[in-house]
Amino acid sequence: MISAIKRFLIGRPLKSTELGEQKLNKKKALAILSSDALSSVAYGPEQILLVLFTISTVAFWYSIPIAIGVLILLSALILSYRQIIFAYPHGGGAYVVSKENLGVNPGLIAGGSLLVDYILTVAVSVSAGTDAITSAFPNLHSYNVLIACILVMFLTILNLRGITESATVLAYPVYLFVLALFILIGVGVYHIITGGVSPDLHAPIGTPVTGITLFLLLKAFASGSSALTGVEAISNAIPNFKDPGPKNAAKTLMAMGILLAILFSGIIYLAYYFGISPKVEETVVSQIASETFGRNFMYFFIQGTTALILVLAANTGYSAFPLLAFNLAKDKYIARMFTIRGDRLGYSNGIIFLGVASILLIIAFEGQTEQLIPLYAVGVFIPFTLSQTGMLVKWIREKPKGWIVKLIINLVGALISFLVMLTFFITKFGQVWPVLIFLPMLVFIFHRINNHYEAVGNQLRITTCEPATPIEGNVIIVPVAGITHVVENSLNYAKSLSADQIIAVYVSFERKDEKAFEEKWKKWQPDVRLVTLHSHYRSIIQPLTKFIDIVEHKASESNYRVTVLIPQFIPKKSWHNILHNQSSLLIRAILLYRRDVIVTTVPFHLKE
Repeated sequence: MISAIKRFLIGRPLKSTELGEQKLNKKKALAILSSDALSSVAYGPEQILLVLFTISTVAFWYSIPIAIGVLILLSALILSYRQIIFAYPHGGGAYVVSKENLGVNPGLIAGGSLLVDYILTVAVSVSAGTDAITSAFPNLHSYNVLIACILVMFLTILNLRGITESATVLAYPVYLFVLALFILIGVGVYHIITGGVSPDLHAPIGTPVTGITLFLLLKAFASGSSALTGVEAISNAIPNFKDPGPKNAAKTLMAMGILLAILFSGIIYLAYYFGISPKVEETVVSQIASETFGRNFMYFFIQGTTALILVLAANTGYSAFPLLAFNLAKDKYIARMFTIRGDRLGYSNGIIFLGVASILLIIAFEGQTEQLIPLYAVGVFIPFTLSQTGMLVKWIREKPKGWIVKLIINLVGALISFLVMLTFFITKFGQVWPVLIFLPMLVFIFHRINNHYEAVGNQLRITTCEPATPIEGNVIIVPVAGITHVVENSLNYAKSLSADQIIAVYVSFERKDEKAFEEKWKKWQPDVRLVTLHSHYRSIIQPLTKFIDIVEHKASESNYRVTVLIPQFIPKKSWHNILHNQSSLLIRAILLYRRDVIVTTVPFHLKE
C-alpha cells in the first residue's frame, strides 16, 4: 500500500540514463530559479514603505531614490554572478567561490548561510503567498499556518516528482504573474499620464521631512534589498541547465535581472504616486490593484497570480538547496545521504529535509512573514559579500584577460553587499541576532561531521589501519526460547558453518522450568550444548549479554570469534508483527554495538 501511494504521488522510477532528460531549458529555468527573486517584488517595496511610515507618509517620496540604490545593487550582483557562472561552471555558487578563494571556514559560513536561507526562502515565500490569499479572502486569515503547511507539502511532493515535471507545472503561474504585473504597471502608468490619478495623493519629490535621518534611510534601503534574495540561485544550479550550461545560465540570469528591475521600479513608482500606505490586513500590491482596477476580475487575477508566485517562489529553494547540500555532503561536511539521487533522479533527501524544516519554521513563527524577512535577507547578504570578496581574490591572484574590469564589478558588489549586511545588523539587530549564534554553531557542526568522516576513512583504509587479527576458530551462541521449528532451523544453519562449538542459551524466569527444559533438550538435540540462565528480574537481555561477555573474553584469548545467531520468525503479514514481542530485534540492536561479537539473524518465514 505504501509503495502504491508513493508511485501515485511521485511517479515511476527513472533510469540513471534518463538524467539528461531532466535538464532545464532557459524558459523553464527562468520560471523556477528566478521565481524567488521575482516574487520579492510583492513584498520588497512594502518593506521600504514600512520603514518610512514610521516617520510619516510625506517621507514616502524617499522610496524613489532608495529604489534607485536597490537597482544599482541589483546590477552589480547580476554582473558579479554572471562572472561566477563562467568562472565556476559546475555550480556551487558562493560556497565553492568562498571555499576556494578565502578558505574552508568562509566557505562553510557561506554554505551554512545559504542552507538556512533556502529553508527561510520556502517559509517566507509560502507565508507571503498565504498572506496574499487571505488579503483577498479575509475569512481565511485565522488559517494562515495550516494553509502554509499544506502548500509546503504540495511543493515537496511536486519536486520529488523531478525537476522537469515541477518546472513544467510551475512555469505557467510565474509567467502569468509577470504578465499580470506588466498589465498592472502599464495601466497604472497610463492612468497617471492621462491625469486619472490625483497628484495630491503623494508628496512631491524633495519635500522636507521632519525627523528623517541617514540611519533610517539605510534601514529602508536594507529592507528594500530583501527584494534581491534569490539572485544567487542560478549560479548554484548550473548543473540543472541543458548544455551549454554556463551560457544558458548566464542568459537566464540577465533575463531575470531585467524583469526584476522593471517590476520592482514599477511597483515602487505606483505605490508612491497612488500614496499607498502599508496595512496589516492588505498588501501594497493588493492596494495598487484595487486603486487601478477596482475589485473586479483583473484585481483577483493579479492577487491570484501574486499568491501563486509567492508560494511557488519557494521552488527556488527546492531547486538550489539539494544541489548545495550535495556539494557540502560531497566535501564531507554534512550527511552523505544528501548525495543520493531518488527514484526521479532528484536529490530527494535534500528535498524532504527542506520541506520538513520549512514547516517547522512556519509553525514556530506562526506564519508571520515580516518576522522572517530580516533574518532571511541578512542570510543572503553574508554569502553575497563572501562570494564577491572571493572573486576579488581570484582576479588578483590569476590576473586573466580583462581582469581589471572584472575586479571593479566584484569590488562594487562586495562593498554594497557588505554595507547592506552591516545595515541589517545595526538597524535590525533585535531580529537578526540569531545569525550570530547559529552560523558559528553550523560551522562547528560541519567540522565535527568532517572529522567523523575522516576518522572513519582512516580506520577503514587498508593502508593506514591496523592489520586484522587472524581468526583461529568460531564459537556460536544461539539464544533459544523453546523447542520449535524456528530454533531447529537456526541450529541446522549453525551446524552447517563448521563451528568449533555451538552453545544454545535458554533464559528462564522460573526455577521449575529449567530442569524440564533441559530434559526435553537432551532428547531433542543431544549433540548441542545447552546453557540455562536464570533471570531474577524477568529480563532476557541482562543475563544473556553477561554470558556472551564471559564467552567473548575467554574466546579472545585464543583468537576465537563469537557469533550470536538469533532465530527469528517472520509473520506472513507485516501487521502481525505488532502481536509479538520482537525479542530478537531487541537482542540484535543491543549486541550490534558490542565489540568483537558477530550478530546474525536466521529468518523462519511463516506460511499462514
